[in-house]
Amino acid sequence: MLRSFKVARGAGTGASAPVECCQICGNARLETMLSLGYMPPVNQMVRIGEVPRQQPWFPTTVLYCGECELVQLGLAVDPVIIFPPEYPYTSGMTKILRDNFADLHAESKAMLGLGPDDLVIDIGSNDGTLLSNFKNGGHRVLGIEPTDVGHIANERGIPTIQHYFGADVARDVKRKHGEARVVTAANCFAHIEDVHAIVDGITELIGTDGVFISESHYLIPLLDKLQYDTVYHEHLRYYSLHSLKALLEMHDLEIFHARPIPTHGGSIRVYAAPRGVQPVQASVLAMLAQEPTGDAMRARLTQFRNDVMLSKLRLLSMLRDLKEKGARIAGISAPSRASTLVNYVGLDEAIIDYVCEISGSLKIGKYMPGTLIPVVNEDRLFEDQPDCAVIFSWHIADELAPKLRAKGFRGQLITPLPVPRAL
Repeated sequence: MLRSFKVARGAGTGASAPVECCQICGNARLETMLSLGYMPPVNQMVRIGEVPRQQPWFPTTVLYCGECELVQLGLAVDPVIIFPPEYPYTSGMTKILRDNFADLHAESKAMLGLGPDDLVIDIGSNDGTLLSNFKNGGHRVLGIEPTDVGHIANERGIPTIQHYFGADVARDVKRKHGEARVVTAANCFAHIEDVHAIVDGITELIGTDGVFISESHYLIPLLDKLQYDTVYHEHLRYYSLHSLKALLEMHDLEIFHARPIPTHGGSIRVYAAPRGVQPVQASVLAMLAQEPTGDAMRARLTQFRNDVMLSKLRLLSMLRDLKEKGARIAGISAPSRASTLVNYVGLDEAIIDYVCEISGSLKIGKYMPGTLIPVVNEDRLFEDQPDCAVIFSWHIADELAPKLRAKGFRGQLITPLPVPRAL
């Protein structure tokens, strides 16, 4: 009998719940593979100048399930803490995401033959960037977003419901809008606690012939590129295709297409439909064959833990050498992953003077979580000309570095991962 993971508390209590059994298969024999210590929520940011106040910190233990291959976080924090109404992230600020969502629309329209009457629903729709492609393509759209960022989507003409997604919301949406031809969940399908209830809601929406498309950070490049900075409390699960397959098959959904995509340093796009509706493509078997499982995955996770420790020491050594020479060091961009890196490595305002964000970012005027490092407009970088800058969005450094040079930054640029180095 399936022993499913479900948090025994109501949302909004401020409580956290340990993951005592696998979030997919209910296996209680989970193996601890890594801990980054205690971390603050990555999107709780104190405004510059505010009187310092107590902030919550939670453990970051990474667990492995040998039954369904799911790698998962060992603690579920109340979603109201993780996704506060003032959530500062907007997907439209990043070019690689905008390009990816345009690609998702073009690919799915061609593959599924989407027409103007087809309804596309996006779970965790953020500022509506993904759905804008489908709307501009002539399809009906609806977003479901729990945070105030949904207001931005509504103002842009993307109809958005501000609510946490679940089976009750899915039934209400289906009653009012009908079945969806496509349901998407981009960079949020690994975030929501009771994943079985979420999949139940998705199957409710797509009916007998709809398609579910998910995009999630992919475990394999996470390990290969040493992306420990993506371990934070929003990310409850780190999917391989094997673990996604196990989850969806429990709900009679069949993966019929899968492929890696470049977003967030390496993600996976997966198409699933009710069993037997769509022919399974060769891409699925090819990706499954390349993934380590069982003892091979355990060995890979053990190596990852050792490499994480060494990476921390190497970055500290590089920054220590710079500070001993009197260097002034700034940071470039403040994605959620930067919070993990800054706090795990132990960086503070004595090491990093400030972190720059592009104009319009909701993070400007606040401190990096858990620190007193201010986030400022990137104009300061070019006026101030610090000796060097650490690119915290290192996974898109190839995109950022030429732009920074073209705008006039003359200092040294450093990427902290997978191996700290100067560009």
